[in-house]
Amino acid sequence: MAKWGQGDPRWIVEERADATNVNNWHWTERDATSWSKRKLKEVLEGLVVEGEAGRCEIGDLKHVEGEASCNSRKGKLIFFYEWNLRLSWKGTVKESGEKHKGSVEIPNLSEENEVDDTEINVSKKKGEGDVLKDLMRTEGTTRVREALRDYLKALKTEFTLGMILPTKAPVGQELTVEHKPSGNTIQDSVSPQSLDTVGVKIPTVRILMREMFNSSAEELYSIFTTKELVQKFSKCPAVIEAEKGGKLQMFEGCVSGEYTELVPSQRIVLKWRCRSWPEEHYATVALNFKDVVAQTELQLECKGVPVSSEESTKQCWKKQYFEEIHILLQQSKESME
Repeated sequence: MAKWGQGDPRWIVEERADATNVNNWHWTERDATSWSKRKLKEVLEGLVVEGEAGRCEIGDLKHVEGEASCNSRKGKLIFFYEWNLRLSWKGTVKESGEKHKGSVEIPNLSEENEVDDTEINVSKKKGEGDVLKDLMRTEGTTRVREALRDYLKALKTEFTLGMILPTKAPVGQELTVEHKPSGNTIQDSVSPQSLDTVGVKIPTVRILMREMFNSSAEELYSIFTTKELVQKFSKCPAVIEAEKGGKLQMFEGCVSGEYTELVPSQRIVLKWRCRSWPEEHYATVALNFKDVVAQTELQLECKGVPVSSEESTKQCWKKQYFEEIHILLQQSKESME
């Protein structure tokens, strides 16, 4: 039996400023149901299916019943989800121009089955037009499975941003990260004195990313600093006070921070954090905009990211920022044509 005061250090929480979940040892749970309903609508509604027989389009998500959650235990993420979905579809036969409607039912999307094994049933209202039903059963089912994979990928990256907290080293052990540049991430050698601390000292990494956008530097800068445009690509209400010392809050509070430097059309520097990082721990994000012949290269440097959040942070910038901004720019271009 351990002596008084010498228990398992994983259970000691009083040394943390946030007093929770040292070394990710305790079971924590985050409800993903509301987020999942929005994400399923986003990835499924509007899917277009085309073939020799004609053209079909997925309409509204008519029925969505179920739940989803993510649990963290001993530094591992465990996912639970179970959904019963029904979607509408409509299509036009290529040769005759006839229009037909139907539905797509997914009675049991869950972690117990792979997406490829998930049952997908396609039906059509009475009348001719079976060529469209066949199109939906083949190409349509393929597109729906792709969309479901996108949802699950987002659930495991976008939704879980920051759920795994940095760990605490045993007493007397220094926290160090070997310097091994790889790809677009640099892990910095650190000592206890150089680490960002909030009750515990943590190792951090520096993330470097580059992305080309079909826009001017002025337009791209505006997308990051204009509330209406931020809300368009993030698909959530946002707080955007684009001035030095101004506040930033996005993705339903999952990301927050402060503008520390703004050079119009050239550079933005932010204090930036995920809600689940150790309290008051911020990364420093620098966004540099470079004109490159009718395009703009965005150079991103993110310093001070907790090692445990490296991959989820990269996925956040790639999926929630870059890919959604590409879509916004394309939509803007199409609306002007």
